[in-house]
Amino acid sequence: MESFAVGTGASIFTQHLVPAILAAEHEVILVTCYWARSKMLTALCDALEQLAAQRHADVSSHVLRLRICFSSRSLFQKLFHTPSRDGYLYPPATWTTKLGLPSSDTLAAAKIELTVKSLFFLPFSVMHPKFLLVDRRHAFLPSCNISWEPWLEGCLQLSRRDPCDDPIDGLLAFYKGTWEPSLDVDAPLPPVMKHGSNQYRRTAIVRSPADTYVNLLDTVMPAAAVEWLPSWHHRNPRFCVLFWQTPKAPLTPLNSALLRLFENATKQVYLQTPNLTSPPVISAILQALSRGVDVCIVTNRKMMVWEQILTAGTTGDRCVRRLIKDYVQLCGKANGAQDPSTQNGARPETDLESQVQNPGRLKVLYFRPSHAAAVDEEPVHSHLKLSVFDGEHTVLGSGNMDRASWFTSQELGILVHGAAFAQAIKEAVDGALTDRLDLFFDSHS
Repeated sequence: MESFAVGTGASIFTQHLVPAILAAEHEVILVTCYWARSKMLTALCDALEQLAAQRHADVSSHVLRLRICFSSRSLFQKLFHTPSRDGYLYPPATWTTKLGLPSSDTLAAAKIELTVKSLFFLPFSVMHPKFLLVDRRHAFLPSCNISWEPWLEGCLQLSRRDPCDDPIDGLLAFYKGTWEPSLDVDAPLPPVMKHGSNQYRRTAIVRSPADTYVNLLDTVMPAAAVEWLPSWHHRNPRFCVLFWQTPKAPLTPLNSALLRLFENATKQVYLQTPNLTSPPVISAILQALSRGVDVCIVTNRKMMVWEQILTAGTTGDRCVRRLIKDYVQLCGKANGAQDPSTQNGARPETDLESQVQNPGRLKVLYFRPSHAAAVDEEPVHSHLKLSVFDGEHTVLGSGNMDRASWFTSQELGILVHGAAFAQAIKEAVDGALTDRLDLFFDSHS
């Protein structure tokens, strides 16, 4: 692990991903979900033009492979997208006009071989993962899309430590399985080369008041402590006709791992998610609380409301209120079972195995902009996806705790085992959340 950064999408992209792209020598793989005109797209276009100029000045003789993959660009694009698993390849003539990228002539002159591909499956199956791979040596997992929203985001950076069986190889295999089946992932890594000039390595930096950074180089993390958790897309949203029925989510590696972590939690669970509408997650939260596990949830008010209604038939606000109501009922049952007056005045038997467990503490906080920072890059919502279980098991990635992520979208999570890593990530996030949270519910207040 190299580092973890928190900020807005534009600040993370320009400060961390763009420099990596500018330093690329052989291959750049950029995967995102949503593609839109924005500061980030402008920064990407500028970076590619600078990279092309640099390669032209250095008279580079080798080809640089550039792969850009996304799922959603507009409603029209999704409605009429090809259902083929091969996706849609954008012709070079559209790179500038439709996608805001440098011209094919500019890239070809610098021996940059670009392919742009999109995948989407009606009705709701977006390819939701977001990552950047550079020269198969450096990987970035941002939570942000290539888009304009000033949301709070996070980005985990990994660098290759081992030539084989490195966590980056797992990410490369995931990319191959989804976007480029013909990719030779076993090809030897190309030698590191030195660029002749650095005069073009300049790009506009966007900064946010929420910017936070933690260096993870001193956090020892063996490859065995890192697990990739894919979640494949499903076209059937599994809606239930009867509202009281609870559908079963697909048992993908990501869904299964999260449910297992909920079930095995013994002390505390921290969840930060844009929205909370997934029935299996809400059930898992209540079950953890019933065992005495403390649960803290950081989410948003009224974020992507129409998308929630379309994909979940409800909203995060309603689900949070229902969760709190069910939790209060859970506490009432536990208190009633422990109160001798509810048992006709009889003294309860002191059977340790039959004693009712006091529910854990439930705390819900809503994200809001800081009162002290009224600037363009002050985040208005939190888009970061983070789960920490018992202070030892950390899940980052693209997956939300909403119905779309659990039932229809393709997702990719990374599970890291280790208390030091969890503590470093949590401290960085806590720093970014300072003066950006409103307490909505606390069972201990």
